[in-house]
Amino acid sequence: QVQLVESGGGLVQAGDSLRLSCAASGRTFSSLVMGWFRQAPGKEREFVAAISRSGGTTYYAYSVKGRFTISRDNAKNTVYLQLNSLKPEDTAAYYCAGKTTGAAGSSLTGYNIWGQGTQVTVAA
Repeated sequence: QVQLVESGGGLVQAGDSLRLSCAASGRTFSSLVMGWFRQAPGKEREFVAAISRSGGTTYYAYSVKGRFTISRDNAKNTVYLQLNSLKPEDTAAYYCAGKTTGAAGSSLTGYNIWGQGTQVTVAA
């Protein structure tokens, strides 16, 4: 059974940067499509970014494109999310997720492995 553990969240000021990490254990990491999602209080969980198994293809939500970067290191069984130019509206719990079948995409329903989340709070 694959386990995902996120880290790197925190409290920052608007305009600051953070790097989130998600470490996987228990299975061949390179066989998983990986994604990042976020959920703000009172809102539904939403797609942020996804990356293909090889790392060669990435996808982003419109709201973060140009500010966030997803990457992966299959040798370290880790996926990253670099968050730059943070805004207060980026405040949310951030979750990494893995998909065992299918291509990278933005739909939550395709991701069947989830981490516990890490909180990102951006002060104005």
